[in-house]
Amino acid sequence: MTKMKTHANSSLRYQSGFGNEFASEAVEGVLPLGQNSPQKVAHGLYTEQLNGTPFTAPRVSNRRTWLYRIRPSVAHKPFVPLSQGLLRSTPFDEVPTPPNQLRWMPIPIPKKRTEFIDGLITMAGNGDAHTHTGLAIHIYVANASMTDRFFYNADGEMLIVPQLGRLFLHTEMGILAVAPGEIAVIQRGIRFRVELPDGSARGYICENYGALLRLPDLGPIGANGLANPRDFLSPVAAFEEREGNFKIVCKFQGRFWEAAIDHSPLNVVAWHGNYLPYKYDLANFMCINTVTFDHPDPSIYTVLTAPSEIPGTANLDFAIFPPRWMVAEKTFRPPWFHRNFMNEFMGLIHGEYDAKAEGFVPGGASLHNCMAGHGPDAETFEKASNALLKPVYQDNTLAFMFETRFVCQPTKFALESSELDHQYFECWQGLKRKFDR
Repeated sequence: MTKMKTHANSSLRYQSGFGNEFASEAVEGVLPLGQNSPQKVAHGLYTEQLNGTPFTAPRVSNRRTWLYRIRPSVAHKPFVPLSQGLLRSTPFDEVPTPPNQLRWMPIPIPKKRTEFIDGLITMAGNGDAHTHTGLAIHIYVANASMTDRFFYNADGEMLIVPQLGRLFLHTEMGILAVAPGEIAVIQRGIRFRVELPDGSARGYICENYGALLRLPDLGPIGANGLANPRDFLSPVAAFEEREGNFKIVCKFQGRFWEAAIDHSPLNVVAWHGNYLPYKYDLANFMCINTVTFDHPDPSIYTVLTAPSEIPGTANLDFAIFPPRWMVAEKTFRPPWFHRNFMNEFMGLIHGEYDAKAEGFVPGGASLHNCMAGHGPDAETFEKASNALLKPVYQDNTLAFMFETRFVCQPTKFALESSELDHQYFECWQGLKRKFDR
């Protein structure tokens, strides 16, 4: 039997980067008063602390949550190796990394039964999971809910970007319902399972090996703008009281491992702390843009960032390109041609991207690595160069970018996939010489 009682006064919101404490209990009176680990917890529960940062991390960046659960997380059989399918991890050295611009069509939903963790397909990655640097980029395709299997990632936190179909993320701290147009973050070590209420799902995942994601500093923008802390939502406490034959799958040091367990590990009755899964509706993003001429760098669309040890050089920036007004005068409005020190993996959730006339479709992806020239295709360039520059609302679009300091090295699957667009380079071949003395 599964019990999912939610305490009426436990509605919570997540504020990134400030260390705020939150609390939630599915059974009233469980949370101890005055201390974290009393000799006996109410209702015979066990106390467990989950640390997302070292014990001695500065208070402003320290992340941990106290869990009060039916059984502690240590109660399972030993882990044994499990096939990792198309999942890959560091080092990403299966094949040489080409300097070419790359683009993929959407990976189709499989016909055979595929749960969320079975449908993880690694497209590219960088850094070193052993030393907590870099990231991996995955596509997920699934058509079956996880019921008797659970998952946690010991290598990094997972930024999940749904593109097709909703996800019900049942986590140790409660349930997050996430739809296309929203994102969710499940941090390192948090156990969860995924239900598919729409029958199938596809989306993108950035597995961040580095520092935890947080809101970017706003600098001259001031106190308001971009993503607001109040719009990040965390779950209320909900627990499963199930016993039977279950499996826990763990991603540890780049590989899948599996352990038998005789009860659901989602048995946390109450919790308090600041290390929590959270979701965010991208429609709440407050765009900053020009009202005169030219346009700022795409970093003004950053939703979340994972900083590196080099100031201003992120391990990961997650940026979006949502509906917005375009009003700049005497300006080429689409993204200009550029070559970049950083490395850009882009995806499209719905609609059209304003720098491409065709070929970049929802569920697809592109990769432009360090110093690879890219920008609008020939058709877009001609149209934007001759457009009547009046205020235009850029609608029917939601694209995103994973930007990282390290080169994204594609996997063997990505470079040999039938979804790889071998004609991508053709979109720029129509850019003819126009020079006139």
